[in-house]
Amino acid sequence: MASKTLVTVWAHADDETPVAPILARYAREGVQVYTILATDGAQGGTNTSIARGPELARVRGDEARCASEALGIHPPILLGFPDAALGNYAADPSLLYRFTQRLQEELQRLRPDAVITWGPDGGTGHADHRIVSTVVTQLVRAGAPGVPERLFYASFPAEGFRALNPARGVPPFLLPQPKYFSTHVPFTAADAGAAQRAMACHKTQYSEDVVQRVSDAMASASREGLPLAPAFSGAGANDLFR
Repeated sequence: MASKTLVTVWAHADDETPVAPILARYAREGVQVYTILATDGAQGGTNTSIARGPELARVRGDEARCASEALGIHPPILLGFPDAALGNYAADPSLLYRFTQRLQEELQRLRPDAVITWGPDGGTGHADHRIVSTVVTQLVRAGAPGVPERLFYASFPAEGFRALNPARGVPPFLLPQPKYFSTHVPFTAADAGAAQRAMACHKTQYSEDVVQRVSDAMASASREGLPLAPAFSGAGANDLFR
């Protein structure tokens, strides 16, 4: 698999968490694995006293680099668009067009064989997540240069929601039906350990207790392989590249 390239596209540092074990797996097998992060993350910090703004953005960039190192993948590609504002058309009508062009340029440069991003639900429902999913899908459907049709949607399982915030639970009508997850990618205990270390890098987002709870829950939900929903037909049952 040394010649293969996998690119994941997210809104924020830490969004890779649901698929982190298979990123570690593919990197271990010689696949070139990259993450592209659309926003600067300046508005999101649930486990820190750092104020929203440039300093938080800087720290989250460092956390993303830490997570990539833990997974054994390439350093993250930080596009730096404003956090929590990708869909703010009234404030900046050109933003989505600039983001689309910038993302296409990176994908054309990397020329991946497969791409993973959030599904239309955005995983957690976050607006930035949903927009990233839509733009990636748009590029595939438009036949943009360098963008493969082998696109997979990640999701955040119910077990993960309950572990992350037991009091809140699972938002209604957010999780896709199981029938859509026709690809299940296996991974080892070592890959799961790398994923847990990567999640622990995101200290502005998660306490040690949350990292342990979510890691245990995600491992339980992925016993038959990490579930992904192919955006289009023809994807393999247990491998992203077949």
